[in-house]
Amino acid sequence: MAADDAIETIGLTKVFGQGGDSVRALDDVSLTIRANEFFTLLGPSGCGKTTLLRLVAGFELPTAGDILLEGESVVHLPPNHRPVNTVFQSYALFPHMSVAKNIAFGLEMRGLDRKEVDRTVEEMLTLVKMEAMAGRRPAQLSGGQQQRVALARALANHPKVLLLDEPLSALDLKLRQGMRVELKALQKRTGITFVFVTHDQEEALTMSDRMAVMSNGRVQQLGAALEIYERPVNRFVADFIGDTNFLVAEVSGRSNGLVRCRAAGLEVDATPIGQPSPGQRVTLALRPEKIVLRRGGQQGRVVHAMYIGTDTNYDVELADRTKLNVRVQNALDGGAGYRVGDAVGIEVPPGAARMLED
Repeated sequence: MAADDAIETIGLTKVFGQGGDSVRALDDVSLTIRANEFFTLLGPSGCGKTTLLRLVAGFELPTAGDILLEGESVVHLPPNHRPVNTVFQSYALFPHMSVAKNIAFGLEMRGLDRKEVDRTVEEMLTLVKMEAMAGRRPAQLSGGQQQRVALARALANHPKVLLLDEPLSALDLKLRQGMRVELKALQKRTGITFVFVTHDQEEALTMSDRMAVMSNGRVQQLGAALEIYERPVNRFVADFIGDTNFLVAEVSGRSNGLVRCRAAGLEVDATPIGQPSPGQRVTLALRPEKIVLRRGGQQGRVVHAMYIGTDTNYDVELADRTKLNVRVQNALDGGAGYRVGDAVGIEVPPGAARMLED
């Protein structure tokens, strides 16, 4: 474990139940989370991300493996002896206490001096911009304001790691978008390691320094947002992160470090994985926004068009009945672009398609 690492999990496994009714929620997960980074565990329901968070927090014990915090094993420590705090999806605020009292609660339980408690509460209220609402109770606050109080309460003890279990899921879209910016800024200001659990790809892409994409209790890919979106390693990651076209292709040769493939009547120079040989059948991932449509071509025909404001999504049927989803940014004048029935040419820039491992 490097000196600048906050968390390391080693072969972490969690099995719920016994015998034929057992469920392997985590399966030999080893990963490292750096100090002072915004790290996201991303995946669909049941992938193991919340189980991993609960193991780090100490709310569950692993079936096998170890958890290191700053190089020290904490696997046998109870939650209150670990230098972490958790913000839950429900916020779990005390309804009968004011905002200030909610923030002070953990500090008072530690037996801190009253002046120290008051100073820290004031500092936290300023940090989350809630100074004017110190006397209100949770029922008098909006969802976003309640979330700020939950964050302030969790940060008041100055944890080394803050765990966030889908804290934005109960908020409406506009508020979620605003809170993403605030959360990221808060993490940078405090310098605390944030471990954020979500199933929302946009949240992960816009907030994370790095993320781990999970499925079936395993980490499928770990890296920065750009790396995972642009260079997914397998079909699950490519399909889960954003929109993707999948093309079955046959390798025909090489060109300038790329692999030339034939797919659905198209010639595509794709980014390779490994050393594929001519004649080999592979799967290509191709993002809709990377495809270029040309007027007057005969490679495809527009069969559906959906205007979504900034872009228009087109379904284009190729000669062999393969359908491609294509995203085109709308013109300045909001012009119609292509219409259903239009014949179009298809251009795939070199390297835009990526070969997948499976």
